[in-house]
Amino acid sequence: MIRTLISQMKNSSGNGLAITGVIAVGVVCSWLLLTGKPDPAPKAVVAAPPPPVDVMVVTPKPRSVIVRSQGTVSPRREIDIVAQVSGRIVASGDNFAQGGFVDKDAPLVTVEEDDYRFALIKAEARVADALQLLAQEKARARQAQREWRDLGNDEGNQLFLRKPQLASAEAAVASAEADRDQAKINLQRTRIVAPYDGRLRETMVDIGQYVNAGTKIARFYSTDAVEVQLPLTDRQVALLNVPLNYQDDSAKKKLPVTLKAEFGGKVWTWQGFITRTDAEIDIQSRLLNAVVEVSNPFERAADSERPPLAIGQFVEAEIVGREINDVVILPRRAVQPEDKVWVLDNKNQLVTLPVDVLYSDGRQVFVKGDFIENTRVVVAPAAVMIAGRVVVPRDINLQVAGTPKSEAVN
Repeated sequence: MIRTLISQMKNSSGNGLAITGVIAVGVVCSWLLLTGKPDPAPKAVVAAPPPPVDVMVVTPKPRSVIVRSQGTVSPRREIDIVAQVSGRIVASGDNFAQGGFVDKDAPLVTVEEDDYRFALIKAEARVADALQLLAQEKARARQAQREWRDLGNDEGNQLFLRKPQLASAEAAVASAEADRDQAKINLQRTRIVAPYDGRLRETMVDIGQYVNAGTKIARFYSTDAVEVQLPLTDRQVALLNVPLNYQDDSAKKKLPVTLKAEFGGKVWTWQGFITRTDAEIDIQSRLLNAVVEVSNPFERAADSERPPLAIGQFVEAEIVGREINDVVILPRRAVQPEDKVWVLDNKNQLVTLPVDVLYSDGRQVFVKGDFIENTRVVVAPAAVMIAGRVVVPRDINLQVAGTPKSEAVN
């Protein structure tokens, strides 16, 4: 038994030495691998390429801005025609209908005139009676004056000389003549006519209807001119020579306006003028309304199929503004916060340029700044824009509205 235990201990001791040797060999190999690996060769650092940016070449020029607005056509003059006498309507004019054109003094409707003709005859009879009474009083007054003078007294009694009676007779004649004139006027008023050349917007009576004095007959507007109210912002007004109607203005200023409307699949134009502005700024929109007047909107233009400029029609307006020097037009995205743009110098480095925004809309911006001829403005910037950074410009042919002398603004 003892010999067996000693033999086992000898075998176990031999296995431990073998394991220890294997570990030692592994450590030595690992150290050789770590220390014996050659150093990596150094590589040159490659700089990132300059980012590309889209640029457009601009040159400041004098430009007359075209301000755009829109509005609805309305009559320049519109009234309600009312009856001035009572009676039954017995006749109407040929064009007495909604939309009918009527010349000045043309009949609209006629009220039955018999009662007013009879009243005129009676009034004329009263005038004749009053004249007869006046003639009698004049004769009596002369007779009384002779009788009083025959009595040898130069100063006669007023009542004896019939002066109060004569004054009463003269007043009766004047009153009778006034009644006769009123009867003539009432008879004339049975024939209701157009006060000026115009068009019937609405008729409210017809033949056989009884009307009282003050009853509305029709709604009527003039056809010599129409108006369009164009809302303008303060920036737009500043770009235009809008007549602001100072109290001491001695001459009226008119600003040309081109109105456009689509009809029958075509766009038609009319020429008008801004003649005035509203008396106040709209408290809801904070806009100022400029009033455009278009003359003879219903006349047919020579050799043209252009339709009339109808009341209630929606139109777009283009107004030529005053000329401004050294203006540049840019796409809206080119202007950065705090009103600045990115431009490139002769080394393609980014430089910030402050600008003064004159006007902007959803598409483009009118600006002034220290631009020179053929300035390259960045319109599509890179992800990171840093002053002095070198970039690769890509020229683009960006179209802007208008021409150097006439640019469009909404």
